[in-house]
Amino acid sequence: MFHRYGIRSVTMDEIAAQLGISKKTIYQSFADKDELVAAVFEKHMVENKAKCLIDKEESKDAIHEIFLDLDMMDEMLKAMNPYILYDLEKYHPNVFKKFIDYKNKFLQKLIADNIKRGIQKEVYRHDINIDIMTKLRLGTIMLSMNLDVFPRGQHNVLEIEEEIVLHFIYGISSSKGIKLIQKYKAQRNKSKLSEV
Repeated sequence: MFHRYGIRSVTMDEIAAQLGISKKTIYQSFADKDELVAAVFEKHMVENKAKCLIDKEESKDAIHEIFLDLDMMDEMLKAMNPYILYDLEKYHPNVFKKFIDYKNKFLQKLIADNIKRGIQKEVYRHDINIDIMTKLRLGTIMLSMNLDVFPRGQHNVLEIEEEIVLHFIYGISSSKGIKLIQKYKAQRNKSKLSEV
């Protein structure tokens, strides 16, 4: 419900009704909405971290890892309300701080490791500055949900995120890597067509 409608617009009464329990039952486990939001987002970050690590382990190469992560982002963003980060920052600052810590620690290391892996396997250019490119990619995470940059209704969030990611990996890839991007992109498009 938080992902679909945003955090602020979802009341404890609506949560109780959706779960088929009383509000009192919710308050037996959570002191208030802030504590519930914290638990929901903690669970989401743990699941996201596990999925990222699985993608890293199961990927054939650094570029394949990016495409697996892109598929995960597609699933996550399909039903996500763009206001969720705004709500989190404004009304649940402690939870938002945990999200920023997750982004600046785990995701930053994941991105840096991916870039190092890609350089080592020669699918990324050897002359790139790993620290700068890591911070550039980190800075664009969730940019697709920034309503000041991309007002609602102007572009599809999934389309924006895919464009940002593709622009990034094309920019750091070697000619060998560009061939892999085209291969994985064709496979992804074929897979999307078969789902329709």
